Amino acid sequence: MLASIPNVAAISRSFHVLPTLQTGISGRCISSRANVIFRDAKSAEFLAAVGDKESLSLLGGLPEVVVTGRANVGKSSLLNSVIGRRDLLFTSKKAGRTQTLNFFRVGSPPGRLVVVDSPGYGARGRAEWGDLFNHYLETRKQLCRVFILISAAHGMTATDEAMLSSLNAQIQSHDGICWTLQAIITRADALGSNGRTQINQIEQDIFRVAPTCLPPIVTSCPSKGIPFGIDEVRKSISHACRILP
Repeated sequence: MLASIPNVAAISRSFHVLPTLQTGISGRCISSRANVIFRDAKSAEFLAAVGDKESLSLLGGLPEVVVTGRANVGKSSLLNSVIGRRDLLFTSKKAGRTQTLNFFRVGSPPGRLVVVDSPGYGARGRAEWGDLFNHYLETRKQLCRVFILISAAHGMTATDEAMLSSLNAQIQSHDGICWTLQAIITRADALGSNGRTQINQIEQDIFRVAPTCLPPIVTSCPSKGIPFGIDEVRKSISHACRILP
């Protein structure tokens, strides 16, 4: 059983997060500019749920990032926090609710970028969901970055390692791949007093399996309390989509 939840602000100060991505601009300035892109949360909207390869061609234009992770790792909670809406993405304690590639536009029309939520993998996943996701990765020209979510509470699972290894192999193949890979560690607020040690182990496991993976961002999106790591995720998305320098 996990120890009682420590002070969230103290955890956020002790965890390593994504280094500032900038050239001659202060980290605070870049963070502010990234938040401007996501500031108009009301303008964010659901675009489409895609369940087959043929329908993918009907969407496109804006730069995209996609989020993947083991079923029930907290994708919807994280994306709601990043986009700035509590209920844009449906959250559920029941794993496997997301069964399509769900596209969400960020920014006032015509929008600045698109965030894509993918079905969770693992025991609750289905082969057809994986086929659609792989097709998306292999063919989507506007895809800029793949984010893979790892639960801080559970650490790297066998299915996480398999997915991370596959993504790393696709990048190393250089076969038309133009997206980058980054891990996001979720639910860090669930860790006890040895949280730093657990995070260190997850980071080591990530780099062991996927040397091409960018440094992980540590996040928390508690139902009650202060989230952290969200600005870093926004900054990373904006940089990947070439909206920031």
